[in-house]
Amino acid sequence: MDQDYLRWAVSKTKTTWWHDSADPVELKRGIERGAIGATTNPFLASVALHANKTLWAAEIRSVLAESTEPEKKAEGLMGIVVRHAAEQLLPQYQKTDGQTGYVCAQVNPSKAGDREPMLAMARRFSGWAPNIAVKLPATAAGLDVLEDCAAEGITCTLTISYTVPQTIATAERYRRGIQRATAKGIAPGKCFAVIMIGRLDDYLRELAHDCCAEVSEADIRQAGLAVTKRAYSIYKQREYEATLIVAALRGTHHMTELAGAEVIMSIFPTIQEMLLTPDLPQQERIDVDIPADVIERLSQIPDFVRAYEPDGMKPTEFVTYGVTQRTLSQFIESGWKLMENFRL
Repeated sequence: MDQDYLRWAVSKTKTTWWHDSADPVELKRGIERGAIGATTNPFLASVALHANKTLWAAEIRSVLAESTEPEKKAEGLMGIVVRHAAEQLLPQYQKTDGQTGYVCAQVNPSKAGDREPMLAMARRFSGWAPNIAVKLPATAAGLDVLEDCAAEGITCTLTISYTVPQTIATAERYRRGIQRATAKGIAPGKCFAVIMIGRLDDYLRELAHDCCAEVSEADIRQAGLAVTKRAYSIYKQREYEATLIVAALRGTHHMTELAGAEVIMSIFPTIQEMLLTPDLPQQERIDVDIPADVIERLSQIPDFVRAYEPDGMKPTEFVTYGVTQRTLSQFIESGWKLMENFRL
């Protein structure tokens, strides 16, 4: 095996990948490695802004002079980052006639339960570039906005999502949006349904320790994989139109154990480096089931059951799921608010 794992996975399986960073230098490197899209979020956008103050100084000054309203300022600053990323991926978008080459633009995470502001943001963000995928939270409100966006021809990525119920709800609401668009003669936007696989593992690890569950670290490392494999199986059975994106990888196992799946992997630069080796097992493993005894032990944790079972949660419960609140808090405090208070 003389081919590094990342290139093997793309050339020999149905798996493709997006670059998980908003920094222009890192994104350029990711595209050279084969990335066909890019993930951004308020945290990543803030990091990119602070690292590229000199490069984007003129654009930043323009945004800061235009508005003193915090939300508008944050939105304008994030737009700088997203539009630059979209420009880098526009050739991919054009080459594939809009099938790939998308860049995510996430709505204000503090509005995760507020439909009208999110829909207004989605409409604005989609106008930044032709290859924008508006990032919405997989909450009850976010799902409502997804359906409206799909019906209007706006491409969306549903994030803050970790569970089988969330990915099913996303696919079902997208299907309804497609039907509405078709009825009006509109080409529906695309839909990408995220599973933040590593964030789920992190959350369940903490719960297992807290409740003294008889669950090993080896079990925890398979929790997100179990959820992803079940969601993938359901997507294939029901022939959903949405595409699964697996994000927040915590190691090479999150890539190798899903090899062969027709999904998009969102890969952070440090994980990319770990995958640029021929030493990893180059075999398709998407159809290898997580052992029943592992599922049994993980099921001692109620929030694993909520994530794993298709009917484990109702959409109105998505926003209250523990890791949802944790991620929203990070995106607000370590991302959006930093852009609201940004200074050159």
